[in-house]
Amino acid sequence: MRGGLPCLTTVFEVRAVLDEARRESHTVGLVPTMGALHEGHLSLIRAARAANDVVVVSIFVNPTQFGPREDFARYPRDLERDRRLCEEAGADLIFSPSGDEMYPEGFSTWVDVEGLTVGLCGRSRPGHFRGVCTVVGKLLNICGPDRAYFGEKDAQQLAVIRRMVHDLDMRVEIVPCPTVREADGLAMSSRNVRLAPEERAQAPALYRALTAAKNLVAEGERDVATVEGTIRGMLAFEAPLGRVDYIEIVRADDLSPVTTASGQCLMALAVFFGGTRLIDNVPVTV
Repeated sequence: MRGGLPCLTTVFEVRAVLDEARRESHTVGLVPTMGALHEGHLSLIRAARAANDVVVVSIFVNPTQFGPREDFARYPRDLERDRRLCEEAGADLIFSPSGDEMYPEGFSTWVDVEGLTVGLCGRSRPGHFRGVCTVVGKLLNICGPDRAYFGEKDAQQLAVIRRMVHDLDMRVEIVPCPTVREADGLAMSSRNVRLAPEERAQAPALYRALTAAKNLVAEGERDVATVEGTIRGMLAFEAPLGRVDYIEIVRADDLSPVTTASGQCLMALAVFFGGTRLIDNVPVTV
């Protein structure tokens, strides 16, 4: 790439730069992304900028977390635009490796977190979290950051990565950052641009339904089936173009399903609009 923010493509290059930063006692913050950056990603970069001397953003569309019928080939890619946004948000460096750089010939080692990956997105996307954990584990190993930043929109991913880091004694702080939403409540996602106009108009119903269910619990409802039914009913009425993948209320700590709302819970859902799968969640404290 021409000028501007450095964009390194090999493990050797990025390690050399970050090793030098650490020799100078600089702290390193990592923001792992798949590119197609939006305000949600930029909020992570700004959070990293506020707390670290050096901020590196990884941009890598990871093929191992896509299923055979999923949208790897269609996932939006615009590295020059992403570079400009990273620079404006305060990043110091981009690491944008090729597939062969991350998964060279003969690659055969995987990171698989059990338990937390069984339900929610793990049920309908077998192998997804194995790909996520493997690539994030590699990025943490390559960059050696003091802190790594992840959005709370991907609540299950955040929980799984925290478990991986804990179980493997990785010396990194995982920093969660709040979900960033459009003005109408739709959680920001790189996939939103693929929604047809009529789908985009209905997509904010996901957050409205979750919010209505949260309010229902606040008013005293504890039966999970009733709360989930409220969400499903609102979606059927307000987002008829959507096809529900799952609606679940789980414990916030271990993501196990509950029948009665109590303590710290998470209301989560995934809905397809055509071939575009959207996820969202809200935390609930009873």
